[in-house]
Amino acid sequence: MPKGTLEVLLVCAKGLQDTDFLSNMDPYVVLSCRTQEKRSSVASDLKLKIMDSDTLSQDDFVGEAIIPLHSVFEAGNVPQQAYNVVKDKKFQGEVRVGLTFKPEVIIYGGDRGYGGESYGGWKESSY
Repeated sequence: MPKGTLEVLLVCAKGLQDTDFLSNMDPYVVLSCRTQEKRSSVASDLKLKIMDSDTLSQDDFVGEAIIPLHSVFEAGNVPQQAYNVVKDKKFQGEVRVGLTFKPEVIIYGGDRGYGGESYGGWKESSY
């Protein structure tokens, strides 16, 4: 598995099933690729969990999209494309995502390339 930084551009979502009865939906996405609690095995998929934010009750699960990562590791980027959002094996809409992978450069004799696994950090776009 190559090491590096995976950039995920969340572009938009459409056709999501509205989970709110009397108000508008406030969807957001939870991204998970691996856990930082322990060293994981090879991450081959990226899971996007789409949630609906609720003020007075627990947030609602809208659905999830699973994105295979092997093509972005090979090509370096995957153009923006739509992925199905599914809940209980039923189509719930789609989310449009672009992916870019920047391999880690290992410098021998320096601080990088030695020690444990680095997990990087989260960055959020400004728009």
